[in-house]
Amino acid sequence: MPSTLPRSFTALAWSNLAAQSAEQLSLAAVPLVAVLALGAGAGEIGTLAAVQTLPFLLLSIPLGLLADRFSRRRLMLAAEGLRALSLLAMLAMVVSGHLSIAWLAVLGFVGAVGTVGFSVAAPALVPVLVPGNLLARANGRLELARSAAFAAGPALAGALVAWAGASAAFVLAAVLSASAVGLLWRLVEPARAPAPPRHPMLEIKDGALFVWRQSFLRPMLLTGVAWNISWFVLQAAYVPYAVRVLGLSAQTVGITLATYGAGMVVGALLASRVLAALPFGRAIQLGPAVSVLAAATMVGTLFLPTGALAALSFFFFGVGPIIWTITSTTLRQSVTPGAMLGRVSSVFLTVNAGSRPIGAALGGWVGASWGEPACLWLALAGFVLQAWVIFGSSVSGLQRLTMRAPGAAAPGA
Repeated sequence: MPSTLPRSFTALAWSNLAAQSAEQLSLAAVPLVAVLALGAGAGEIGTLAAVQTLPFLLLSIPLGLLADRFSRRRLMLAAEGLRALSLLAMLAMVVSGHLSIAWLAVLGFVGAVGTVGFSVAAPALVPVLVPGNLLARANGRLELARSAAFAAGPALAGALVAWAGASAAFVLAAVLSASAVGLLWRLVEPARAPAPPRHPMLEIKDGALFVWRQSFLRPMLLTGVAWNISWFVLQAAYVPYAVRVLGLSAQTVGITLATYGAGMVVGALLASRVLAALPFGRAIQLGPAVSVLAAATMVGTLFLPTGALAALSFFFFGVGPIIWTITSTTLRQSVTPGAMLGRVSSVFLTVNAGSRPIGAALGGWVGASWGEPACLWLALAGFVLQAWVIFGSSVSGLQRLTMRAPGAAAPGA
């Protein structure tokens, strides 16, 4: 078995870094521009955020079906090209003075379509490019890039908007997105046998049923639902809680939130050592367990109200879930037939995205009815639930992943 990642994966890895950086820059720049240049309030910013999440709910499964039936490289090229065009259109409107909230929403939606296409195709392409014994390392490389972009993107966008204006942020994001397209152009995707023609709804049904019936995938899906609902309950309450109860300034709140990105980077760097030191099933469970620790740390601020404790909580939230993402993605790729990888990835993406507005609405209702501290306790209960689901599943007994051909079946205990 080879011990180094193949050259064919390198183009995907660098393209992923450029694409993730472009996405995080634009996601941070758009609300800044809306507030500073257009005078947007909370309602407009909420609308922009909602519009940018719609493609994840509406298009993940159709694009996942395309990823299974056609070239994944071409789908990623089209998706990233679409994002680059949306960024260039935003730049043109900033320069011409025609930018508006409506156009930000429309172009944000278009860019998010590109994000969805890239997100469902990339995990399906990795097992085709990388041998089974290197899947975890390859996923770790991709997640490290995402973590670095998540940590640096918002700060860089804020600095560019403040120092050089909105156009500078969109120029850099567009250049990065175009670079991702260029790198993908160099990627060589192995040929696949054409899929037999079937009705699209039957294909989608097959993917959903496979996830639900597979003994490892179903608890992973349910864990993700509970995690996302709990996370957005916490997100809905944290900023007002930090200001009103912890007495933090806006700058200090930003610093506490930034530790989340720092934790993601640390978790991505630690993932390979975790996988080497623990049975695979325990490595997967580490992320949910650390999430419980993180939520308990945030509840601890009710008794010791300091920003340092809140920052530590977000750091833990970064470390644990990124290890979960790397290990769970590797397991998902290992148990899923190659012809279904796109649909299975899209099921997870759709369900996770659909859980987030539920958590946000639940957090808003609980916070308005009983106050932000109640949200912290509710979030802790949810994180305990997601850990209970995965610790009580068959994943617990998984010792290792069987080395296999790309896209074939299944791990061994």
